[in-house]
Amino acid sequence: MGEENGSQPRETSRETQREERREALGGQSDAARPWTAFATPLIGKAVRGASRLLRHGGSAFPGKIVEQIDPGFLARTLADLPYGVVLVSGTNGKTTTTRMVASMLETLGLKVFTNPTGSNFTRGVVSALLTEVPLSGRLDADVAVLELDEAYAVKFVQQVKPRFVLLLNVMRDQLDRFGEIDNTARLLERVAEATTGTVVLNREDPRIARFASVVPEGTGVRYFGLTPELRRFFPSDDDMQTTVAEEAASVAGNGRPSANDRAQQKPAGTSVSAEAPDADGREATADVTLTRVGNHEADFLIDGQAVHTAVKLEGVYNLFNAAAALAAVRAVMAQDIASAQVAETVLGQASHASDAAISDESPVDSPVDHDRLLAALAEVTPAFGRGETIAVNGSDVQLLLVKNPMGFRLSLGSFPPDGHDTMIAICDLYADGRDMSWLWDVDFTSLRPTGVAMVSGTRAWDMALRLEYDQVRVEQTGTDLEAAVRQFVTARPGVPKHIYCTYTSMLRVRAELAKLTTVADAGVGR
Repeated sequence: MGEENGSQPRETSRETQREERREALGGQSDAARPWTAFATPLIGKAVRGASRLLRHGGSAFPGKIVEQIDPGFLARTLADLPYGVVLVSGTNGKTTTTRMVASMLETLGLKVFTNPTGSNFTRGVVSALLTEVPLSGRLDADVAVLELDEAYAVKFVQQVKPRFVLLLNVMRDQLDRFGEIDNTARLLERVAEATTGTVVLNREDPRIARFASVVPEGTGVRYFGLTPELRRFFPSDDDMQTTVAEEAASVAGNGRPSANDRAQQKPAGTSVSAEAPDADGREATADVTLTRVGNHEADFLIDGQAVHTAVKLEGVYNLFNAAAALAAVRAVMAQDIASAQVAETVLGQASHASDAAISDESPVDSPVDHDRLLAALAEVTPAFGRGETIAVNGSDVQLLLVKNPMGFRLSLGSFPPDGHDTMIAICDLYADGRDMSWLWDVDFTSLRPTGVAMVSGTRAWDMALRLEYDQVRVEQTGTDLEAAVRQFVTARPGVPKHIYCTYTSMLRVRAELAKLTTVADAGVGR
């Protein structure tokens, strides 16, 4: 047996390792596959090819068909993964955080399957699988790192029990779909209840932190968090109040600090003590704590060790997302080290040669190396539309996805308008959320000094009215988004530009920019 394993090529020994890990961790074997399983990838690939040719359907269309003809495809395919599924959900930051987790796990040597386009419904995951699964039906990966929409995360865990879950935050978002914020929290609570390995929670969001009490027995709980001095820069949904409301309160003489006073407290370069007491009296100890934020760099406290890294990601909010990603990766690797010990016990000492082959191929054989993790984090680039910069007509045009009040607020705070032209594009299709009332919870007063050069999208006039109430000057307004984009990006060559856009408007903006310059293919609609 030892000679046979020792003479096998590298890929075969890798597959042997995965099979042994599946057995040790209770994974499914080929015996669990129905005899018809071979047909599903073939049909799915045919549908995908036809939809590309006919330009019919979006990136999730093949997944919709496969869900109808083979409802067990998703669970069956992901059950084979030796490290299981890492599910990332929450209101803000899912796509970028998923990207960070996947990148770091790949750097540590794992082969990762993910849904990189942000198609975060279950059928979107199925469609992404169809691009990777060969006709044999066996996914060549060690772990799946999946972004799931809050509502579809519940549908997902009904089919697949994730081994790891990372829950970022709960904010008001797409009120027409989710209702009020506590309903969104209940959805994510059900995801925490279905987790089999470790749940990673945001200690600073009380609606998320309380999920520690509902995880199943035997499921671990970890946290990511902030030092007290940084919490004011990452407010919860309950902390939101507009400048206009605060100014009115100040006039009424209630003694509250004005928003202008708070605006002077900028996060960049803020240094805080990692030993600062928890101002809110929380007893949970964070596995990863963000301790200082700067311009494309940050400090963290990981297991009591202070570390520093540079980042390519845009926006201060992504530094907190980085803390979340680090905590999730550490949870995966901690369980990997433990499972390796389990595997050794289960498999015994069958063969020195076999053990040597597994050891040579094993992604992680020792505690997680912080330097390797941080080096991987430093190389992660923005996901499409999330701070992505596209050069057009001599100007850097930065696309900033906004879809709820907190996300919009954090983007405005992270990208000062000084020296830039600003455009806002608001659409209200299903993927955006039809209810645009959330715009009234965004504080736009930071745009007063520069104004907004262009407002467009299907809800352009609603947006223009909202800006008028915050005394922000609007130069032009129009519902023809493509024409507005062309006019905006070709005006004032050399002046950098910000375009704040909802999801569907962001896709249309990128498509229009692709007619003017080179734009990376995000894979949406394929």
